[in-house]
Amino acid sequence: MRQHKISALCLSLICAFNVNAQEQPKAEDLIGKSYIGIHGTRIETDEDRTLSNGYKDYIQHGSGIGGEFGHRFTESSELRFSYTDLNLVRRAAGSSPSGSNIALNYLYFPTQKNFYVMGGASVLDVIDSKTSANVGAGYRHYLSEKAALYFESNAHYQFDNNFKDLSAQIGFVYFFGDTAKKATRSAPAKPAQVEQAAPVAQAAPVAIVKPKDSDNDGIIDSKDQCKMTPSIDKVDSNGCTIFTEENDELSLQVNFDNSKATVKPEYLDNIKVAADFLKKYPHTSLTINGHTSSQGSAAFNKKLSQQRAEAIVNVLVQEFGIDSSRLTAKGFGEEQLINPANTAAAHAENRRIEAKVSVKNKVSLKR
Repeated sequence: MRQHKISALCLSLICAFNVNAQEQPKAEDLIGKSYIGIHGTRIETDEDRTLSNGYKDYIQHGSGIGGEFGHRFTESSELRFSYTDLNLVRRAAGSSPSGSNIALNYLYFPTQKNFYVMGGASVLDVIDSKTSANVGAGYRHYLSEKAALYFESNAHYQFDNNFKDLSAQIGFVYFFGDTAKKATRSAPAKPAQVEQAAPVAQAAPVAIVKPKDSDNDGIIDSKDQCKMTPSIDKVDSNGCTIFTEENDELSLQVNFDNSKATVKPEYLDNIKVAADFLKKYPHTSLTINGHTSSQGSAAFNKKLSQQRAEAIVNVLVQEFGIDSSRLTAKGFGEEQLINPANTAAAHAENRRIEAKVSVKNKVSLKR
């Protein structure tokens, strides 16, 4: 029931802010700014928090007002200290106790705009004053570059008695100082009036030439050492694309029937994946390692494992057009069993070929 009340209150707050938003200040302009604010709070308390006269009498909910002080120290982060005075409502008739909440919260703006998530600790006084933790989320609606409304919702957990409370808050904050960077221009001096025999020609205005950035990467041509950089690439201070390395891997395994070196049709799709990898990286070579089970003589198994590796090479060359010079077949016989058990399942598992290769791929970082 408490969750439904809080959800309905948050929905009404969202509707209240459904107006044309002012253009908010840039996050970088808020760094170092402090603000003060006032707020109203509604809290739905845990019904297990009973009063002294029995389990049927408990605090149902509360509401109150308070103040806060905050500071923006990065484009995405704020710290906020707040105090809220609560009027609590009990289930049974009679006077209700008062309460309070003293909180220190960290606010994180993931998009550096209006939405934020938050977490912190508080001393929540509902019947007893106890330490609590809270997590929540909110939305800030700027009325101007200095003033904003906000609403947020929090879940509280009181450690000593495992009480769980929910709250919604709406408030107004005002930032100190000018958040806009306005260029100041001094008024031109009024020229002295001098008697002249003839009018004096005025000097032509001087045109201001903006430095040229031909490839639009943010580095002007005079400092750009890579003048044809794609505009979507991240660049360094010299205007050159910043690269990173990514690993691309291939792992191929094909199993065979007992004493056979014939590739079964069910493995052709897996071999095609290996062929596509080799076509994507034309400078890559691949070694096919053939293996057998422990059944039979070692000499026979050595020869059979070589035939199995060569069978895979033939499929890659004849079916998928891979140059044979890029492929190596190597038989290991029964030297590298992956399952040493003397069972039919283990023998079937060991009758195989394996091939693995890893490629480091250079990729440009995007803006």
